[in-house]
Amino acid sequence: MPSSSRSAAIFGILMALGLGALGMLLKQAIVEYKLLDRSVTVKGLAENEYPADIVIWPIQFTAANNNLDELYKQLEAQNNQVVNFLAEQHIDPKEITLTAPTITDKLAQQYGGNQPIELRYTAIQTITVYSNDIDKVRDAMPKLTELGRMGIVFAQNNYDAQVEYIFSRLNDVKPKMIEESTTNARSVAEKFAKDSQSRLGKIKKATQGQFSINNRDKNTPYIKQVRVVSTIEYYLAD
Repeated sequence: MPSSSRSAAIFGILMALGLGALGMLLKQAIVEYKLLDRSVTVKGLAENEYPADIVIWPIQFTAANNNLDELYKQLEAQNNQVVNFLAEQHIDPKEITLTAPTITDKLAQQYGGNQPIELRYTAIQTITVYSNDIDKVRDAMPKLTELGRMGIVFAQNNYDAQVEYIFSRLNDVKPKMIEESTTNARSVAEKFAKDSQSRLGKIKKATQGQFSINNRDKNTPYIKQVRVVSTIEYYLAD
């Protein structure tokens, strides 16, 4: 066999062996990639109850008079009554805020007709308590009826006069709750891996859900339910 033919034959054999080896390597890489791609996605919930630490208590009352100057004197006297009441309940004056009253002139708002107006001017006054002492403020709330017996007319069911309870310590409880939700997620993933006769690997991807803060129920708005869901994807191996 001529030397050129022999060289070509040897080159062809080496090429075939090389392509075969490359094919085996590619096949192994694809198999390993597919194994790496096996994963399970689980969600872990953490849910705890915490007491609110801030209360906002708007005390809103109304007054009416035909004389504007007399109306302001009436409001001043009632403001003093409310503030004195709050002082008797040991609420710090720094926690009390008075806003300017809202005055309505019914005569100016009357369109057409000459219907008599019994009281021309009406006023809405709001005194707001902003406190960290939830229990003290809650104890004072039902006692407000004492001022009602003295002639103060309190606004009822106004949206802007609703008591509000706030939980402001979210950053303090975040780390513990994230750890709890991650632990719960891993427990679910381990159960899945066991049932599927696999081994749970490392975390492939993790997403922390948003924290939500809600009232525990409508009767206890001063107790907050804090909730977070973490979504975690784990690798699986045989």
